[in-house]
Amino acid sequence: MTTSLLSGITVLDFSGYIAGPCGAALLGDMGASVIKIEVPAGDPMRHYPSSLPDESRAFLGVNRNKIGITLDLKSASGQEICQRLIKKTDVIIHNFRASAALRLKLDYDSVLALNDQIVYGSLTGYGTEGPMAPHPGFDQVLQSMTGIAHAQGASIGQPTSVVGSIVDYYGGSMLALGISAALFNRDRTKQAQLIETSLLRSALAMQAGRLVWADGEAKDVERDLKPGKLAGIHPTKEGFIYIQAQTPKFWLSLCDCLGVSQLADDPRFGDMVNRKNNEDALIPIIHEALSQRTALEWEESLAGRVPCTVVRRVDDMFDHPQVAAEQIIVKHEHPGLGGYRAFAGPLVHNAHNDITNERRAPLLGEHNEEVLMDLGLSAEQIQAAHDDGAFG
Repeated sequence: MTTSLLSGITVLDFSGYIAGPCGAALLGDMGASVIKIEVPAGDPMRHYPSSLPDESRAFLGVNRNKIGITLDLKSASGQEICQRLIKKTDVIIHNFRASAALRLKLDYDSVLALNDQIVYGSLTGYGTEGPMAPHPGFDQVLQSMTGIAHAQGASIGQPTSVVGSIVDYYGGSMLALGISAALFNRDRTKQAQLIETSLLRSALAMQAGRLVWADGEAKDVERDLKPGKLAGIHPTKEGFIYIQAQTPKFWLSLCDCLGVSQLADDPRFGDMVNRKNNEDALIPIIHEALSQRTALEWEESLAGRVPCTVVRRVDDMFDHPQVAAEQIIVKHEHPGLGGYRAFAGPLVHNAHNDITNERRAPLLGEHNEEVLMDLGLSAEQIQAAHDDGAFG
């Protein structure tokens, strides 16, 4: 009988917004039991504007494969329940600044005193040391700070952030990777593990190819790959297509498929450097050939011979045959929304493990009673905690 990769691992997710919850969801995708713990008002991401009625798409997306409870950690009963949970868990995740974690008794030393086998994961804006450690950090702030917005807008002469909270999602992935490694090391050493990462690290790790400065180079040296305009998005008779045809094999295939085989023997276009240097002559010929068919027709014609894709909207992915084959989208039932489709996870497949976590994101406080009963609290104790303000 197969089991999920992280079957038997319990995670307490105290984080909000996107990055921390994303990291916890990735662990849930791998089979961990993730309990999302929210303040009584809920994760702030629940309240972000969305075209869904009374729900946030981002919240639903990054809080899959979790059960949810509310706890007021400022109340005595809330703290008592939290401490009970910490004693029984394997991992905690939070994105509090150090001062807030200390105030809520969720700093590493306080947690370690309750559970000496804990894997403690924190994701902050800027790290735990240095002058900016106390500052709040958000995706677009870090994009603007670290050069992403500058690079993204270079072609239009105005800094532009990348839509989609890419720093958050990458930071969540870094957190999940660190926690997975820490779980492995804990099993070897039988010691608690402290994992810290930040949006700053995430934003710079995403730019490792840019973040190289050789001795003697100017500070503002060109840092991006410049393969030329052939590798890019091109117009067609209808729609746009992205083409990547830099290697000799793909270049020759492109010439053949587009009906411009004469270009293959033209010394101006004999290699990648020459194609880039002579792209003012090359690109109009390519565009004229592409104008004879639609993007969909070209994609079908080039498939398997030249790396390419029709430029699509994200909503086109719900019914894309390759996405269906990989089982990346799953259907959920929601008490308020009815049915909805969403990213399923996991990010990886393992032939020897059956990863079947497919929980929708929880409603606010949906599993309070279930979790507390699992902790061994009686109905009377749960009611007393409720009366004491444990759940807000």
